[in-house]
Amino acid sequence: MAGLSLQHPLAFAFGLLGNVISFMTYLAPLPTFYQIYKNKSTGGFQSVPYVVALFSAMLWIYYALLKSNECLLITINAAGCVIETIYIVVYLIYAPKKAKLFTVKILLLINVGVFGLILLLTLLLFAGHRRVIALGWVCVGFSVSVFVAPLSIIGKVVRTRSVEFMPFSLSLSLTVSAVVWFLYGLLIKDKYVALPNVLGFTFGVIQMGLYAIYRNATPRVPAKVPEHVVTIGKLGTPAVEVKTHEVHPVESPPREEAEAAEPENGKAAPAQEDGKVENKGGNAENV
Repeated sequence: MAGLSLQHPLAFAFGLLGNVISFMTYLAPLPTFYQIYKNKSTGGFQSVPYVVALFSAMLWIYYALLKSNECLLITINAAGCVIETIYIVVYLIYAPKKAKLFTVKILLLINVGVFGLILLLTLLLFAGHRRVIALGWVCVGFSVSVFVAPLSIIGKVVRTRSVEFMPFSLSLSLTVSAVVWFLYGLLIKDKYVALPNVLGFTFGVIQMGLYAIYRNATPRVPAKVPEHVVTIGKLGTPAVEVKTHEVHPVESPPREEAEAAEPENGKAAPAQEDGKVENKGGNAENV
């Protein structure tokens, strides 16, 4: 994300528009967390995206503080820090113990450890404008890694021919946001703001293109082997249906043996015996 410089009116307009779009993007997970609050459970949701978003906002605030005339960069990322912190707190309240421990670990690792290391190294090893340059490239590298993350979703869409996990509205908002921040970075001649958003725009266009291609496509699902139901009856117990995906041939006894087994008085044999399977005709066959 980027901030605002008052040196150019058009840059002010793009910076303000970028703030509005980015703020709406921050609010996008609200339905998810309402569902978590309603169900009193995090379900299958992960905390990593919110921890990473918090780290990104912290980085850009630090970058803005090292530069001048970047007030909107501070405001939008300060709002992002507050919103992402609320998301993480809600997640920690309703997450199971294992997920809570994992979230606390990555918070300490990324938001305390990694950010503290970046802060320490830039303060000790660089001074003045060189510090801004060093931190700018750190921000670029992290932003690129965030933009590359949707590659797994893109691959999943291509494999399954389904856009279920790639909402068009989110792809559109991220693409528009990337365009706005790229133009802002271009106008204020800040390559650290402009460069990551070139990649963000590229991936956004790819995602929307895939949505247009696969939105009406038939999803690829693994072929299911039809289930075969066999009714097994045992003495003294009711018949039980057993579902199996395998079909085994049932051998009929020789005709002579079957005739010899019939009672001489002409009465019917018992309907069920141990280890016998009843077929539709009512005769018993060995399984």
